[in-house]
Amino acid sequence: MTFSELVFYFFSATLVFSALGVITSRNPVHAALLLVLAFCTSAALWMQLQAEFLAITLVLVYVGAVMVLFLFVVMMLDINLARLREGFWSYLPLGAVVALLLVVEMVIVLGGRFAGFGEVPAPPPLPAGYSNTKELGRLIYTEYVYPFEIAAVILLVAIVAAIALTLRRRKQSKYIDPARQVEVRRQDRVRIVQMPSESRDEGGGRRAGG
Repeated sequence: MTFSELVFYFFSATLVFSALGVITSRNPVHAALLLVLAFCTSAALWMQLQAEFLAITLVLVYVGAVMVLFLFVVMMLDINLARLREGFWSYLPLGAVVALLLVVEMVIVLGGRFAGFGEVPAPPPLPAGYSNTKELGRLIYTEYVYPFEIAAVILLVAIVAAIALTLRRRKQSKYIDPARQVEVRRQDRVRIVQMPSESRDEGGGRRAGG
């Protein structure tokens, strides 16, 4: 067994155990940290496949931005763990069936004769001027441009659906209609009232100025 194979098996085992820890951990902070470890090990595996751009993108975007945001949200919110576990046993049969189907599909795909992983050679060494970013951009915007656009539309629909599902009308909130605010005139908000001036005389009374 070569050194590269040892490194591959080490990162693969770390990735599997960290992924299992994400779904089995009872503490959301620990689960988020284990997911960070899973992302880092996945980036190391991509480095072995000479996909440096994808590896650094995974670390910068997901580990450096998304997971840090998750950690801040989880640590700032007062999450009631007991309430989250109330419906665990009621959803367990359905979750077990779905997990079993996924395991069967993975065994069929990876262990069947269609996989052919034993016949896949190692990636050849790339020339000095090779650019992962240029090659990835060429593939996305030429051969996979329609799947890329469809994925972008699906993500946009998911964002709009998430906003629509989580939007709640609160009675206590003060809502301002921008259209009505733009149409406001000075006469509608400010009224100038002219009143005659008054002055006090020597006897203590008031005398209107003319």
